[in-house]
Amino acid sequence: MKILLLTKKFPYPLKDGESQAIHGLSKSLSELGCEVCLLAMNTSKHFFAGSTLPEQMSHYREVRTVNVDNTISAFDALGNLLRGTSYHISRFDLPAYHDSLTEWLLEETFDVVQLETLYLSPYVNTIRKHSEAQVVMRSHNVEHEIWERCSANISFAPKRWYLQHLTAQLKEYEQQQLNQYDLLLPITRRDESYFKTLGFRGESYVLPIGLETTCGEPRYDSYARPLSLHFIGSLDWMPNLEGLQWFLNDVWPGIHRRFPDLEFHVAGRNMPPSLQELRMKNVIIHGEVESSCDFVAAHSISIVPLLSGGGMRAKILEAMSLGRVVISTSIGLEGIDAKHRRDLFVADTPTQFVEAIADCLRRGRKLERIGRAAAIRFHKKYDRRVLAEKLLVRYHKLMRTAVEA
Repeated sequence: MKILLLTKKFPYPLKDGESQAIHGLSKSLSELGCEVCLLAMNTSKHFFAGSTLPEQMSHYREVRTVNVDNTISAFDALGNLLRGTSYHISRFDLPAYHDSLTEWLLEETFDVVQLETLYLSPYVNTIRKHSEAQVVMRSHNVEHEIWERCSANISFAPKRWYLQHLTAQLKEYEQQQLNQYDLLLPITRRDESYFKTLGFRGESYVLPIGLETTCGEPRYDSYARPLSLHFIGSLDWMPNLEGLQWFLNDVWPGIHRRFPDLEFHVAGRNMPPSLQELRMKNVIIHGEVESSCDFVAAHSISIVPLLSGGGMRAKILEAMSLGRVVISTSIGLEGIDAKHRRDLFVADTPTQFVEAIADCLRRGRKLERIGRAAAIRFHKKYDRRVLAEKLLVRYHKLMRTAVEA
């Protein structure tokens, strides 16, 4: 089977959830005998300047890129506001990418063209015009819902109004596109149900994130040392930054008062200067770390304080695969099949975070049992190879149905 992936960023390095999700599935499909090709936007925000592909991308039969300047422009944003079109989408609807896609589709035949996120949906008509491939949308999130949650948490009224207006345009666009695909791949059952309430009537198949466990086997030596907390995530993604700031401002003071010796270690890409220069007692700022595996493995407790966002959090799965004890908000845990106090902890308020940490400390070395349960749960539910095998069966069924029609 020949599959062409369309992505809104160059999916490397593998340090964010979107890149990890794309990598895990594409590599697994390749291992199962598919020819997987990639047409990636090489954006100014996530620019890849290398002349040769990284070894981790050797599973692609071919990779092509289109250089894209998607810098946020106040002038362009105003233009979209006046036209009533979605600025979120228009930043990725680009003539050069349409041209590159058309050229490739005219050169060879693909069985499936897989769109990675809603932001590739402007290219559906180009695919239909030049190919008979099945068009599949892999929805990493309900996109407008992320922005609804973000805007609701903004206190500055003009900014909140503007984001709510952009979000309404994005929601309208997302609804309009729902029934344009031959197959929709929501990342959770909850997202699938929500899409149906928005008017989706087509074929869907729930495909959770499947990660490659590049960090190796779980490590449990950290449980023999004094416990410490960590946070890691891309801090140019608004929900990550918003959640971390909430944790530092509203949650950490109460934790520090009760457990004055406990340390909180913070790492992440594109960390804003305000965090790099932060000075809080027992909060250690690392910035971007060389090895996320080593960083996560060094600290037994993983903090995921998301207040907005959607889909599934790859960082939770990565922490579980390493045998970490995750303490997450309910929003952060959406779509992940794990049980409170067996595989991880759920906390939504400052008091609940304090109590979850107190529970961890009371358990002492026995806390390792939850870390081990988390690792077992990950391998049972979110192994990339198992998920890809099931998807490939669904793709063959999709193609048979298209032939019969």
